[in-house]
Amino acid sequence: MSAYAKPLPKLDTLNRPFWELARDHKLAVQACADCGDRHFPPTPVCPGCLSKNQGWEVVSGRGTLLSWVTFHRAYWGGFAGDLPYDVCLVELDEGPVLVSNLVGAAEGGFQVGDRVEVIFERATDEITLPKFVLAR
Repeated sequence: MSAYAKPLPKLDTLNRPFWELARDHKLAVQACADCGDRHFPPTPVCPGCLSKNQGWEVVSGRGTLLSWVTFHRAYWGGFAGDLPYDVCLVELDEGPVLVSNLVGAAEGGFQVGDRVEVIFERATDEITLPKFVLAR
């Protein structure tokens, strides 16, 4: 595998479970064991009840496209070969909103409200990126 030239997340104790599950092609969000709140990105305490009693819940990977932007300029050199590319906001069926990439759709081939589903792209041995495609 050639060196990955795009920015990568910095793993820490808070986000490591997300990336470990993504490496296994599972999308997960943090979930509070006390009040049931599902949220992302991860936090040290539940934003709903402030409990520290949190874990990770694997979710369906399906959701609704809330918004997107098409980048026509590479702000990092590693993205130059991908131009144009789409960055999206997806509301998962389970509630949390994720920022990701929308891939495989022709320019203008999608709209707000479209159904999407997760796919996974291996970036390095440690990092697999969740991205979204239009649902079949």
